[in-house]
Amino acid sequence: MVSETMPSGTVPSQSPHGEFGLIARYFTPPPPGPDAGVALGVGDDCSLLVPAAGRQLVVSVDTSVAGIHYPEDAPADAVGHRALAVSLSDLAAMGARARWCLMALTLAEVDEAWLDGFSRGFRALAEASGTALVGGDVTRGATAIGVTVMGEVAPGAALTRHGGRPGDLVAVTGALGGGGGGLALWERGERDPSHPLLVRYLRPQPRLAAGEALVGLATAAIDVSDGLLADLGHLLERTGLGASLVPEALPLAEGLIEALGEEEARQAALTGGDDYELLLALPGECIDEARARLAALGLPLTVIGRLETEPGLRGVEDQWEGGWQHFHGRSSPGESP
Repeated sequence: MVSETMPSGTVPSQSPHGEFGLIARYFTPPPPGPDAGVALGVGDDCSLLVPAAGRQLVVSVDTSVAGIHYPEDAPADAVGHRALAVSLSDLAAMGARARWCLMALTLAEVDEAWLDGFSRGFRALAEASGTALVGGDVTRGATAIGVTVMGEVAPGAALTRHGGRPGDLVAVTGALGGGGGGLALWERGERDPSHPLLVRYLRPQPRLAAGEALVGLATAAIDVSDGLLADLGHLLERTGLGASLVPEALPLAEGLIEALGEEEARQAALTGGDDYELLLALPGECIDEARARLAALGLPLTVIGRLETEPGLRGVEDQWEGGWQHFHGRSSPGESP
């Protein structure tokens, strides 16, 4: 990694268990290829990156804290995957191509088996998404993972939250409620790593290809991280518009009703969070083309409502309004007040 800004306690930094040793063993990728845009990567005070000519840089950062954003006993490889996935999801919502990432890892102690699994999960998603790890930090303290991602988009092409217009259709990729359902099952003791709801919760898939495919069609976008209603609220706040939803149209994650019952399943889809699907505004004349582009990626697109001039949200019951907010005591799957 590129920065060692805090001490490693009594462990010498050059030892196998010191920060430099851990970086060398777990977080130093092979030399980047000629198309990676990395002039200088891990091992110096800073990285030197080479954005493509004529592209805008898209940057986002997220922090994952043990016991808040993921269960403390979650599999280490899932924690590594998830830490990167939630940041990449922000790039997907902007229609950006992922390029690079930085990772700051704070650990209470050195657990080599955990580090091996964590780095394996992180690295696998980085490779699958074309994201080069180019630096970061390892230090001692309460376990937390900070990931900064960087991507590229053509000037003026980025999807934003504020572009929606009255009459645009509200649509969502994939299926909803898997994050909430997965956490509910985890808390009830389910540990089958192949259960579809646990897969959705522990190993979410950032919709990078979908975001890029919808550039030029969608007028607004946001990723569903805090819950459908909360994230739709963020989008409406930026546009100054309102919306009507059809809750019966929500695409529910596989096995959700069987696991939670229909009422709780629909509540998880509306307020649960941790789904990391894309919530979009699309002109009606673009919906068929948008569906065709996503179908080529094996991903469905479901219309669940419409933007309207009148502010406010219609079509949902008051008790289903909510979503995650830090410091406000309203919780969602994966996070505690």
